[in-house]
Amino acid sequence: MTNRITALKSRWEIRKNWQLFYPAIGILSSFYMGFKFTAKFLDVSQWLFWLVGFASGLGFLKLCLFFIEKLESKWIVDARWELIRIFIVFAITGSSSVLVGRPFISLLGISRQTLNPILYWFLFLIISLVFYQILLVFWGWILGQFNFFWQFEKKMLRRFGLGRFLGK
Repeated sequence: MTNRITALKSRWEIRKNWQLFYPAIGILSSFYMGFKFTAKFLDVSQWLFWLVGFASGLGFLKLCLFFIEKLESKWIVDARWELIRIFIVFAITGSSSVLVGRPFISLLGISRQTLNPILYWFLFLIISLVFYQILLVFWGWILGQFNFFWQFEKKMLRRFGLGRFLGK
């Protein structure tokens, strides 16, 4: 067991034990997504649920590792474990932008019942995207990746044609 932890630390450039938190959260959240996916989309018996859920979790984990490998050369970080932390920030931001956007839309009086469904979803996406931009920097700051996400955010705003609001 100690050799596996040492290999994990070496592979992800982990120097301090607290940094093991991020790979652990990444693994757990991948399996959580696998079981949520199985429960949502498949109606199977209980023993098959555990088998398919576990397999789905492995699939999500492999997918994340694939994306980490592809983005490792593009994203400049001090250690590989920080890539996991960046993925966690993206996951938390996506979920929290929807959680913040829904009540905001309700506050504005926008609902599927009172608006054309296409217009409703368009407004929902726009409002969620605005909150996403704000929350991305916020969660990046909370999880110690402020500089990475601030640079990422500036690049994204420039692509949206809003670079003039950033100044020089």
